[in-house]
Amino acid sequence: MTKTRKKYNDSWMYILLLSTLVILTESVKTFNFNLFNIELTYAIFLIPIIFAITNYITKKYGFRRTLNGIIISTISVVLFVLLMSFAIGKELELGSLTGSLLGYLISQLINTMIYKFLLVNTNSPYILVLLNYIFGYIVFYMIYTIVHLDMIILDSFWISYFVVLAIQSIMSIGLALLDKKILVGIGKDD
Repeated sequence: MTKTRKKYNDSWMYILLLSTLVILTESVKTFNFNLFNIELTYAIFLIPIIFAITNYITKKYGFRRTLNGIIISTISVVLFVLLMSFAIGKELELGSLTGSLLGYLISQLINTMIYKFLLVNTNSPYILVLLNYIFGYIVFYMIYTIVHLDMIILDSFWISYFVVLAIQSIMSIGLALLDKKILVGIGKDD
């Protein structure tokens, strides 16, 4: 008798990881460091990893699981902010949450759609995957900036904007190389 192994769908672990990292990003966005007299948040190092996990879920488990992950992580960060605002007795500032949340949601949806297109219609060339990462960051910060435009001090904005994109682009070089090593999984059919 030959036993056939059943494929186990462990996408929930990656969706939980995605949600956790989105919450962590929201938590550390107030902690800053200086680079060349430019104040940057530590959250910039988590955003490329969030995009990489989203792409991993898309590649291994399919587009539907990724959409579930994006929705679950969005809901989880909203619940986290609500809970923390209640716990510390601080009034919820919807404006501070709206920019990053809309930026996250829209950039993730665009990133996922482009990435799925690359998986289905190409052999996912390294340069296109890398450009997809960078385009996702640009969309994220563009939406974030549009929502927070009234709070931006323009004298240092553009310098910090390009420094953040440069740091995240450098991180994405390694992530795009890692992406090439991931095999397409059980979600290829959707």
